Amino acid sequence: MPVDRRSSLARACGILQVLAYTERMSKRLAEVARKVGVSEATVSRVLNDKPGVSDATRQAVLTALDVLGYERPTKLRGERARLVGLVLPELQNPIFPALAEIIGGGLTQNGYTPLLCTQNAGGITESDYIDLLLQQQVSGVIFLGGNYSQADAAHEHYERLRQVHLPTVLVNARIDALDFATVSTDDGAAAEQAIQHLHQLGHRRIGLLLGPLDHIPSQRKLAAARPLLERLGTPLEDSLVVRGLYSLESGQAGASRLFAAGATAIVCASDPLALGAVRAARRHGLRVPGDVSVVGFDDSFLMSCTEPPLTTVRQPIESMGRTVIELLLSQIAGTTEPGDELLFEPELVLRASTGPAA
Repeated sequence: MPVDRRSSLARACGILQVLAYTERMSKRLAEVARKVGVSEATVSRVLNDKPGVSDATRQAVLTALDVLGYERPTKLRGERARLVGLVLPELQNPIFPALAEIIGGGLTQNGYTPLLCTQNAGGITESDYIDLLLQQQVSGVIFLGGNYSQADAAHEHYERLRQVHLPTVLVNARIDALDFATVSTDDGAAAEQAIQHLHQLGHRRIGLLLGPLDHIPSQRKLAAARPLLERLGTPLEDSLVVRGLYSLESGQAGASRLFAAGATAIVCASDPLALGAVRAARRHGLRVPGDVSVVGFDDSFLMSCTEPPLTTVRQPIESMGRTVIELLLSQIAGTTEPGDELLFEPELVLRASTGPAA
């Protein structure tokens, strides 16, 4: 090929590359401008570190870059703060504050400050918290529960964490599509331990009091319970599976339905549900464990002090908490990739809420 022709092709390729880059930058400017509600010219001034833009607008543009998954210009990146977002689904269930205390202490020992983010019904959403944490330039995020455990919930906001490669750890079972590092208790093993204990006590009508239909931990418990009860010769009837919210009131209502269906024992998906079941038994004039037995899940604070003390399946939160810290710090250091789910073996704790079938 003649030299002048090769030169012409090279110039043409260079022009095409410049046009493609210009088009990408124009699209980026427009997207960020729409997100913030400013002109593309303002966004351009921020990206080029030019004067004439207020501090508030400059910060909003930089935050929009983070949220949309675009890299900041090198001179505007700075260092991430030594802050870690700690997102809790609620505070009513004692297991979440207990986990937060363990993980928060571990973060502090490693030089990080936890930012506690608690969700409330009708309050700030997970998506809102992610926006706030990205604005704070946190070094990572730890979720102790959330939408990732519900198949039918919104999951789009997690993609923003992936786009900016923010170190993230989830506690509790997640949907398969989200391949973040995850630390979970083996829900199937927990259900099996509780059912085998009750079956050995002579119970043949064992009810399950679970969370919502799309809740992954509850799905895993049910998936383990059905074949086990089949092998034990007491197939699980549909009337012996009740779902509800994770609250004492929901536990009381659900247990009442199970008692009406003839259940002599109930395996609950949380300790608050189990306490609700004990209350329901008393309202129905039933003795625990004289007439019915109840098993909880978590072994949260003060379950040994209830009346009667609650038989429950303990989550090993101490070892889980340490592992959460290790997973987060290794991601921050860049030595591991997210994706695996680590399952921890639960432990059945026998107390006075279970006894032989009447």
